[in-house]
Parts: sequence; C-alpha cells; structure tokens
Amino acid sequence: MERYNTPTLNKELANYISGYSDGEGCFCVSFSKRPKLLIGWEVKPSFAVGQNFDRREVLDAMMKYFDCGFLRRDYGDKTLKYEVRKLDELLEKVIPHFQNFPLKSSKQRDFILFAKICKLMKKQKHLKPEGFKEIVELAYQMNGSGKRKHSKDKLLSLVQMKI
Repeated sequence: MERYNTPTLNKELANYISGYSDGEGCFCVSFSKRPKLLIGWEVKPSFAVGQNFDRREVLDAMMKYFDCGFLRRDYGDKTLKYEVRKLDELLEKVIPHFQNFPLKSSKQRDFILFAKICKLMKKQKHLKPEGFKEIVELAYQMNGSGKRKHSKDKLLSLVQMKI
C-alpha cells in the first residue's frame, strides 16, 4: 500500500487505515514515575496498531503512509506493533488524519480525548501540577477496558505529595 496519484485512491487508503485502526489500533496515554522531573511523572501519549507477524505488510504500509513511527515486537501478546510516540508526529500527522477520516466506533471518543491531551502537552501543561491533573482526568476516561499500572487516585495523590 502506498499513496496513490489520484485523490480517490488516496481517500480509499486513508479510509482503510482509519477502519483498520478502529479495530486494531489504540490511542493511549501512560504515566511513568520520573523523580528528576518537576512533578515527578512523565506523560507518554502513543498511537499503536498491533498485528500478527504474517500480516506485517499492513503495518509497513501505515508507517509509510504516516511517514513516522516505528515497528516493535510485543512479547506480551507475540505480535508486531506499529507505534508513534513523538508528540510533534502525533500532532502533525496522526491526529490530522483521524480528524479528516474519523473512526466509526466508540474509539472515536478515546481519540478526541487523546487529541486534547496532546494539544495540552504542546502547550506544556503537563509540566505543571494543575495541567498534569487535567491530563490525568482526561486519560482515565479513555480505554475503559484497558489495564493501568496506577489508579487515578493513587497517581494524583503521589503528584500532590510532590507539590
């Protein structure tokens, strides 16, 4: 899969990527303890799509389409992941794509929250306690069926101790 020289075929590819991401993708915001940072926590947004190794060509095509990100093995579920973690790439490439070619499932709600978090981070809100708390509140509304290492209350209480 590659970008085509006609608008119709490019639109088909973009819709395919959104549909595929709707089923196999994830917008995620994770938090890692980093004592050297001012508030003691790092905020890490990412967009990832997983697939079995025998269907790698879909992930290669997505990486080419977005012109960013990387592939990595996920030893937890024995799959391959296409992932974008750099904030500028998320803001300039991934988020505009999904704004122009929206998801059709409830994952769209996660995307909207994700985009809001990335925009707050661009304004460096995650570096101050109040902005960090806002981001945590938004992130914990996402991916209701997902697993989190820290509960929201525990994370917020640990940040408050740092203030």
